[in-house]
Amino acid sequence: MPVGKSETPRQLEFIYPQHPPGCLLLALYCRTRGLTPDEMPIDLILHTPGGLVASEQIAEALKKHPSKVTVFVPHYAMSGGTMISLAADEIMLDENAVLGLVNPQLGQFPAASIIEVTKIKKVEDISDNTLIMADIAHKAIRQVRHFIKQILNSKLSEEMAEQLANVLSDGRWAHDGPLGGEDLIQLGLPVRFGLPREVYELMDLYPQAPTRRPTVQYIPMPYP
Repeated sequence: MPVGKSETPRQLEFIYPQHPPGCLLLALYCRTRGLTPDEMPIDLILHTPGGLVASEQIAEALKKHPSKVTVFVPHYAMSGGTMISLAADEIMLDENAVLGLVNPQLGQFPAASIIEVTKIKKVEDISDNTLIMADIAHKAIRQVRHFIKQILNSKLSEEMAEQLANVLSDGRWAHDGPLGGEDLIQLGLPVRFGLPREVYELMDLYPQAPTRRPTVQYIPMPYP
């Protein structure tokens, strides 16, 4: 079911809850990428609440593909899904679809919040463990910011890439905060609205798992 508009593309799907664990996902992607000729476009249908531990490697591989890479987001692509989307030449969104933030999380706490503790309390009142975590948090944010700029350096100006990297990684909003299409366009991303009908028909085959509530709820049935 090709959804590209020019040459027949290689179609990939990372669709929650059916996408495999991170390491297997990366292995499957790399194998598919190795079988994809340089002149063949890639269409990636992406639907995930995040948790894609191989997202940076997949994003890097997508960036290196010589032909056009298009990501289709029918509902949401949060966290690691957003990281992958940044590598695309074009991001096609449903008018109500969203991407998310990629601000690092250290265990159960946002990196930015750990750093904030060190600004509010005196050093002598902060435990050694928290200070160590704050140091790691600084490094994690720098690492993510650097990676985002690296992914975007061929798509945006240095200034716009820096701005977008800051917005996505500095923890100004909660990790599950959604970014709609208009927000993404203002940030300089190559977003277009409107998906082929075949994308929605494919999504009907992937009902939402009832055991996890993502940021945006997907309703997998015809809606009157």
